[in-house]
Amino acid sequence: MGIIVHISFSARACGVIRRLTATTALTVALAWTSPVLAQSDAFTRSLAEASAADEAVAGFYRGHGYQPLWTGPNDQARRHALIMALATADEQGLPVKRYDPAALIALAKAAVTEGDRGRLEVAMTTAYLSYARDVSSGALTPKKIDPTIVREIIRPDPAVLLAGIAATPAPDAYLSALLPNAPEYARLVKEKLRLERQAPSLIGISATKLSPGDSSDAVVALRDRLIELGYMGRSATAIYDGQMQRAVQRYQLDQGLAADGVAGESTIEALNTTPAERLQSVSVALERMRWMGHTDLGARHIWVNQADFTAEIVDDGRVSFQTRVVVGKASPEMRSPEFSDQMEYLVINPSWGVPRSIIVKEYLPMLQRNPNAVGHLQVIDGRGRVVPRGAVNFAAYSASSFPFGLRQPPSDGNALGKVKFMFPNTYNIYLHDTPAKALFANEVRAFSHGCIRLGDPFDFAYTLLAKQTSDPKGLFQEHLDAKNESSVSLEVPVPVHLVYYTAWPTKTGMAYRRDVYGRDAKLFEALTEAGVALPEVQG
Repeated sequence: MGIIVHISFSARACGVIRRLTATTALTVALAWTSPVLAQSDAFTRSLAEASAADEAVAGFYRGHGYQPLWTGPNDQARRHALIMALATADEQGLPVKRYDPAALIALAKAAVTEGDRGRLEVAMTTAYLSYARDVSSGALTPKKIDPTIVREIIRPDPAVLLAGIAATPAPDAYLSALLPNAPEYARLVKEKLRLERQAPSLIGISATKLSPGDSSDAVVALRDRLIELGYMGRSATAIYDGQMQRAVQRYQLDQGLAADGVAGESTIEALNTTPAERLQSVSVALERMRWMGHTDLGARHIWVNQADFTAEIVDDGRVSFQTRVVVGKASPEMRSPEFSDQMEYLVINPSWGVPRSIIVKEYLPMLQRNPNAVGHLQVIDGRGRVVPRGAVNFAAYSASSFPFGLRQPPSDGNALGKVKFMFPNTYNIYLHDTPAKALFANEVRAFSHGCIRLGDPFDFAYTLLAKQTSDPKGLFQEHLDAKNESSVSLEVPVPVHLVYYTAWPTKTGMAYRRDVYGRDAKLFEALTEAGVALPEVQG
């Protein structure tokens, strides 16, 4: 017995499907109008054949007696929710073409036989699983794009996704719940839509530096740009006055720039950034949030945003401590990686075991030229014993055959300073003090070999220890005064999240940062190749 497929939706919704944009509501009703839709052998055979290539899909239908999930007479709410979600996936910065709701509508229109319905059923399930996977854990596999993004991505189980959508009485709510539940995600989506609505024209500021008291066409352009961004009220002044200075300072604070009230090169560069460029940052930030999906950050956790050069201790959603940080250099082998782990203990008066890569690339050549070079470092054998310099012929070894380590004992000049914070990991990354305090005065603070240097390490330690002692400063100082290397365990390990967000919501708006590692550019290129289409970017 043949079937007739009826599809109805508004003219504006037709435009949504055609353009694959999600600015209007979409109403889709697939009404199977056969007199009786009893389970037919033709449907079952078609469904089994079409699903055979994917064991998760095939297993689901076998386990449910080959009953339809989307195309049955009682499935209208479920299929409507799916088509809505797929057609509006671009609001999330996802590749709508990957799920192709227009193709599903075309298949439904063309369906005549029960065999056609079986194939449509599997096509809708495949699109659902692809969308559900992407929206809950990301459309990209980051390690394939940048080897320093080593975050573990937890992908949803297809069997769980299928069981969930089949059992829920509220498919719209179920699909919405797949999105990251952090409030910042919703705010990033809102910012994406705002930027897409923003006019592509931008008031350019043609100057390298503008200061209070200046008067020029460039000052007028600065005024107009600050008004456009909401940092100043309407004004006709052509003079860089106090009101404009305060507006510049507020903008600088939001953008992580030195808040001196002078529109220097960095400030003007940020002000001249186009909405299209900001849209790329937001789209990548949405993808990064999906990688963390529904991860429990921890009631207390440490949040290190490498692009912002800050580390925060967060307690119950409130930042209880923040400090500046220095991150790895922008060279490929020294960039700080992105991952999450658990901080377990502090090491006070640490010795520095020089990483193998630094030994063979930097210090071994120096020692081969002069055995007494880098005299602050001890030569260590495989058992951790100090080896006299005179007993080693450094010239006899290559980078691959050098059998010794190098260690700097605790001291005021130790590269790790007076304390390091350990979350043991295979990348040998940790947070630590540093004697190079002057580096924290820079706006861009990418100077380390990969570890995170803290601007205020003692206060960071006091905040962490305050959860387990009434005198955190005294406990820390007692270990410090002993001069020997010692450890203090955290009674409750603290999750650490090393992240990289160039766009992030704040209490007052949206903060944007430089893409110092070029990671966002690579990720946006990959998103574009995957099918993400941004109207503002593509013109």
